[in-house]
Amino acid sequence: MTFYSILFARPEDRPTGESSEAPDFFTDLNLDQIVAAVTAGKQEYELTPLFYAPLTAVDAILYRQEIAQDLADETLMADINTFADQMSLIRRYLGMLAKLYYQRHREGWFLEAVLTYGAAVTQLAIDLGAASLRSPGLLAFRDYMTAYAASAEFTLLLAEARQVRAELAAITYGIIIHDSVVKVCHYEGESDYSVEVEATFAKFKQGAVKDYRSKLTIASGMNHVEAKILDLVAKLHPEAFDHLSQFCGRHTHFLDETIRTFDREVQFYIAYLSFIADIQRAGLSFCYPQISWQRKEVYDYAGFDLALAAKRVHEDAPVVVNDFYLKDGERILIVSGPNQGGKTTFARTFGQLHYLASLGCPVPGRQAQLYLCDRIFTHFEREENMSNLRGKLQDDLVRIDAILKQATPHSILIMNEIFASTTLQDALFLSQQIEERIMQLDLLCVWVTFIDELATAGEKTVSMVSTVAPDNPAERTYKILRRSADGLAYAMSIAEKHGLTYASIMERIPA
Repeated sequence: MTFYSILFARPEDRPTGESSEAPDFFTDLNLDQIVAAVTAGKQEYELTPLFYAPLTAVDAILYRQEIAQDLADETLMADINTFADQMSLIRRYLGMLAKLYYQRHREGWFLEAVLTYGAAVTQLAIDLGAASLRSPGLLAFRDYMTAYAASAEFTLLLAEARQVRAELAAITYGIIIHDSVVKVCHYEGESDYSVEVEATFAKFKQGAVKDYRSKLTIASGMNHVEAKILDLVAKLHPEAFDHLSQFCGRHTHFLDETIRTFDREVQFYIAYLSFIADIQRAGLSFCYPQISWQRKEVYDYAGFDLALAAKRVHEDAPVVVNDFYLKDGERILIVSGPNQGGKTTFARTFGQLHYLASLGCPVPGRQAQLYLCDRIFTHFEREENMSNLRGKLQDDLVRIDAILKQATPHSILIMNEIFASTTLQDALFLSQQIEERIMQLDLLCVWVTFIDELATAGEKTVSMVSTVAPDNPAERTYKILRRSADGLAYAMSIAEKHGLTYASIMERIPA
């Protein structure tokens, strides 16, 4: 009976330690916004570090993809959510123990936690047994749960807990209150005055009335009078309370570590799938990409920036999707076009897709094939840092030099408007030097730039252009198309609007 993890197929897939620091590129790619939205409301699971740790092997990614596909079953998802709710309740019970003053009060809640745990485990084992599972991860966990639920350790724990509860539930006692003195005694068949009082006043009842009884919450404590009465009851029935104390002492660590870990790790899937569900209902597609660490031929059709889409869907606004592909020896997407045309969003999308894919998550898009890189580097515009005494151009050069020294042929680089602070001539010269280095490294790269000449540097470069509405050049379509960067994308639209294209002018010239 072994099961390792619902997130990691093998121990070697798990990173050493969990980092609380987000990767450097998170903010540039708006992945910080995505992770914050995904993990919102699930702080008790501490999921954020799990989203900071991409996988490094293709089969480890497939392991997660198959589990996520199984969890698309609504019944299975509901069953696991029910289990999670009960485990959350157990944590609340156990968390209360340190805050309670009275021993027997603590022991009572401990017993309740064990009984809730027993019910949760038993039901989940039944639910998984009835589920139609295909993923090796969930199938292995089902085997583990089935064996654990039938194990002597668990069945004895649950049987003992039920026996202790039955002994306590069978206790009856009487309370005599006279002036300020409270006495506890054995119940000897005295009348139940509450029944008599209710019967007496029943004749005055003329119909349904509001129930004014106060319901005690789970977090309710025990006052000193109640605690004293309980102590006195324990003296009257020492055997049952001794059994409770012995039970608590023997089963301090009753939670199975594998199940406890599953309860946390499965929330990784639940959180992400729940997050994208609203976006899917808005009509946008997600897919499980093919992943390769050898092929650099990548594509994604109908992809979009997930952080932006979440906001747009929330505002009931449309989301523009885009396609891209790199085939054969193509490696660098040079993205140009008018300002505010969606170029940076497109670049972020490329990075988000590859990172989310490395987590084993479904990614935005109808169909995708992506590259399993060793690192993602970004070079986005930064505000000038006065403390380092460097100018903006020098700062750009220092940052890109550091990136190129660390990058390997298996890395991905995303750049956004580098060298915007210098002259066009200098920017062109420096950019060409960097582009040459990127091609030598054979990096996959998306480069947003105003320098069209970079798109024709060689067979490794592909031009993509942000477009405007044909009848209104001021209106951005946010569609990024694979076509030549002729520097006329925006100007041509303006010329067409005002009838100043060559064809329009020729039509107006009399023959």
